[in-house]
Amino acid sequence: MDIAQANSQNFIGRNRRLLNEWKTIDYRLSGRNDVSYSIAQTNNAGLPTAYIIDYKIKSICAVENINELKNADIENKPIFANRFILKIELPDNYPCIDAQPSFRFLSEYGGEKTALPWHPNIRYFGEFAGRVCLNLNDTYNDLAWGIERIALYLKYELYHAAIEPPYPEDIKVAEWVIKQGEPNEWIFFDQDHNDNELYTK
Repeated sequence: MDIAQANSQNFIGRNRRLLNEWKTIDYRLSGRNDVSYSIAQTNNAGLPTAYIIDYKIKSICAVENINELKNADIENKPIFANRFILKIELPDNYPCIDAQPSFRFLSEYGGEKTALPWHPNIRYFGEFAGRVCLNLNDTYNDLAWGIERIALYLKYELYHAAIEPPYPEDIKVAEWVIKQGEPNEWIFFDQDHNDNELYTK
């Protein structure tokens, strides 16, 4: 089903919310060339329950000497990538307050390795690597809001690195931001200038 066909249906309840989310995402991303989406999964009514978001945005994807983060004598300069892949999954009882959507960057997509963002509000290390913290307080924030907010994360126009509520998603990255990224102005990078890139797909 395409979005025009979906608009012609009379959906109620959860399906109406899923359709409205789809319409909003389609509208808000239609004029952008740095963020696009595809549908990864649908329900029985043909409405999206999972999305792939393709960010063609320059951002930090790692740092040099990553195993020496705690060594104050070693600089950990940023390494950049130009593309990041996010998956949004909606649980069966979404949009109930106890059924928050999952926003998670993928380390592999289409059989190829993809970059994870190096950002204090995105988990970089451990079992939950790629998980994004958006501090969703209720069900009134639409998915498009989350997608646009994450674009600001990638550009480092929005981040929370202070070790205080709401706490960063990744403490190691947050400490790097405070101790090296901000003082050296490494997080204030030019979107149009390509330097030290690791992934360029």
